[in-house]
Amino acid sequence: MIITNLYNLPEQIERFARSDKYSRGDADISVTTLIDAPRINKLRELHANELSVDLSERVWSLFGTAVHHILEEAGETPDTVHEERIFTKFNGWTLSGAIDVQRTKPDGTLALMDYKVCSVWSVLSDKPDWERQLNCYAWLIRREKQIEVTDLQICAFVRDWSRRKASYDDNYPDSPIAVIDVPVWDYEKQEEYVLERVIKHQSAQTSFDFTDPLPLCTDEERWAKPSKWAVMKDGRKTAVKIYDSEEEANLHIKVADKPDGLYVDHRKGEFIRCAGNFCGVAEFCEQYKGDEHV
Repeated sequence: MIITNLYNLPEQIERFARSDKYSRGDADISVTTLIDAPRINKLRELHANELSVDLSERVWSLFGTAVHHILEEAGETPDTVHEERIFTKFNGWTLSGAIDVQRTKPDGTLALMDYKVCSVWSVLSDKPDWERQLNCYAWLIRREKQIEVTDLQICAFVRDWSRRKASYDDNYPDSPIAVIDVPVWDYEKQEEYVLERVIKHQSAQTSFDFTDPLPLCTDEERWAKPSKWAVMKDGRKTAVKIYDSEEEANLHIKVADKPDGLYVDHRKGEFIRCAGNFCGVAEFCEQYKGDEHV
């Protein structure tokens, strides 16, 4: 990967960026890659030497690494294990997952915790990938250690937390560190999900080997924001009502008691992950290049 320094940041930050020690170990795929789009994974592999990132974009990676290091240095207790990478063989591949914290409960089962440095939006929004990731970890432990996992949690370090907003918004996190309970799936559901994801990634590899097109990313994987149609009123900044279809918006105006001044504003949808290049490979992706609005 090409690392740039467009803002002339200190060399210490550049040394950090160039010394990234992340490794999935001797595995075909890691859990974090498993739950992501096969197309993105393959494009990252193919264009690894062409991808570019600026140091300014690595700031939250620096924070995340610091959080993991500081909490790991706090030391283990007899009932906890920190930063263990677990491997398993499954459907012809080796999978690995690095688990931040495993805590043995009094009944002998395990509670898992994963640290996240994230925005408040992530805490307030539904994050299905967090649920999938932690349940994959639970599956790994059950499969390799024969120990049941009964609790899953995210410990979120909220980088843009606001004390003022917390004082009046009941839904807002009470503190800049939020502990979030994650639903635990039964073992059969966990294994079914892992198998489905492994097959998808293996199929993408097969397509590449036979020079077939890579599978397309799904709308969910692309963070699709659908088009909306807002009923607006002259002189008013906010919408009267927002609809999923133009027909519904036009009907609203048609049956309105006072239709004068009402009009429909089309708010075009987009694939947020692609448009912002949050996947990092948009410039190499034919699916992105052929995009139209949602």
